[in-house]
This record gives sequence, structure tokens and C-alpha cells, in this order.
Amino acid sequence: MKTPPALQPLIDDGVIDAVMRPLKSGKEAAVYVVRAGDEVRCAKVYKDMAQRSFQQRVQYQEGRKVRGSREARAIGKATKYGRKQQETAWKNTEVDALYRLRDAGVRVPEPHGYFHGVLVMELVVDADGHSAPRLGEVDLAPDQAREYHRFLVRQVVRMLCEGLVHGDLSAYNVLVGPDGPVVIDFPQVVSAAGNNAARAMLLRDVNNLTAYLGAAAPELLDTWYGEEMWALYEAGELRPDTELTGVFVPDDTTPDLDGVRQAINDAREEALIRQQGREAAADAD
Repeated sequence: MKTPPALQPLIDDGVIDAVMRPLKSGKEAAVYVVRAGDEVRCAKVYKDMAQRSFQQRVQYQEGRKVRGSREARAIGKATKYGRKQQETAWKNTEVDALYRLRDAGVRVPEPHGYFHGVLVMELVVDADGHSAPRLGEVDLAPDQAREYHRFLVRQVVRMLCEGLVHGDLSAYNVLVGPDGPVVIDFPQVVSAAGNNAARAMLLRDVNNLTAYLGAAAPELLDTWYGEEMWALYEAGELRPDTELTGVFVPDDTTPDLDGVRQAINDAREEALIRQQGREAAADAD
């Protein structure tokens, strides 16, 4: 295939040898299958802000660090320089998170470097060597749904212990490899301690996974893992190996959980609409 302009510098520098085919394209980024020596990898090309559709950027940017006070002031004033710095910070967010989470034991694609604004990483494949399907594309038996739910809740705990919340986690941001689920897509990751919406995002992430996997294992729908892990996190008692029960009893100062759950479900429907938009964009490409 014709080499996309964004990937030509990687070929010129010897980072990759060839672009084999497109893998997927959404409104935030396009991913290509590439060859580097004897290895097949993928390259994620981030689209410019003007091309992206993500509408809640301000909420996700709260608590993110920039290089210095000049950059922070420029971003705050939305100057041309500030928008450029904001764009750079947005593209760096996933790269930084991927390395941190890999080191923390979260099952994510192995990163192979960030070059000319392009993230090169492991191509997750299935048992036959084909590109791994998304969790939302896989039919699961009840026992497998329970196993995946346990595993993914543990991944969310590990992320939270690292101080990060995925922020856009769903069955369409999880790949199913031969060894089980692999969590992907971190541009919207937020600081658990530095973002006022982190708790709501965490509950939405867990609820998205629970709602999908609960279709195969309905008893999962009566669990409260997100609320339980956040309470432990706030108390400073959450550890990567903490055994969760899925049971949560609020105190008198906790907001009405039915209202919170409804808000999370509304957010989940919004996330589904965004996902459908991504898929429509991919079909258009």
C-alpha cells in the first residue's frame, strides 16, 4: 500500500521497514500494521485536533501536567502556541500511560517507542496470528465472562494503584488475545488524584465492562466493584493484590447510588454513541 505521509519519516529513519495495511481508523487516530525487521507491529498515528470529534477534552485534561509555567499559561489562554502545546500533551498522554502501566503489570500492548508523533507498539493477535478481536466482538460463555470480568477488574485496580483512570474503557477498548484480555486506547486517561471527575469516570469504566459481561453472566450486574475500589483508594488502602468482594455499603454521606448508577448508564450510552461514530468513520475510510 501507499505509505501514509505520517509514517514516511519512520521508514526514512529505519524505525519500520514497510507499511503493510490499515488496521483501524477512528476520529482520534488511525492504526496501521507495519513491519520492523522480522517483527510485525502496529503504528498509531494521532489525528490533529481539528479532525477529532472528542467533545469533553476539558474534563479529561484536568490534572494533566505540562512542561512549564509558560506552557500552562498559554494553554489556559488558548493561544496558538498554547493549542500546539495542548496538542503535544494530548499525544504524549497515551505514550506515558502505556509505559507506566506496562511497568505496573497491567496487560497492555508492549510499546516500542514514540517517533515523530507516532506510537509504535505490539500488534495484539489471536491464537491464529490474526489481529485480535475486540471484546465487544466476541461471544462469551458465562464462565468465560466471569473470568474476563475478574481479570479486567484487577487491571482497573492496578491502574488505580498507579494513580490512573482509563476514562473511556469499554468492551471496544479491550482486545482478546490468546492469553486473555489486553487493555488498549489511553488518550483519555486521567489522574485519579488530580481530576475531579476521576471517580465518575472510574465508575463508568467498571460499569461499562460489567454491563457488557453481565449479559452473559447476569449476577455480575449486582456487583459494585467500582465503588468498592474507589472507597479503598480514597482511604489509602487499595493495593494491586487487594481482594475485592463486589459488595459496597455506603455511609450516610454517600450520594444515592441509584442516581449515580443512572448517571453512569447515561454516560455508557453516550460512550456507545461515540463508538458507533468511530466505527462509521472507519467504514467511511
